[in-house]
Amino acid sequence: MDLVRIIFAIILPPLGVFLQVGFGKHFWINIILTILGYIPGIVHAVWIIARR
Repeated sequence: MDLVRIIFAIILPPLGVFLQVGFGKHFWINIILTILGYIPGIVHAVWIIARR
């Protein structure tokens, strides 16, 4: 399942984070990072998925 989340994190970072933690603070942080730059959103999403 983590592989699917990582694929979603690369395509659409907030979706990968949502699948991992739901509507928590990390989801909103990832939304902001994705708006500011796509790459920081991907890095944050993969970090959240790999951490758990």
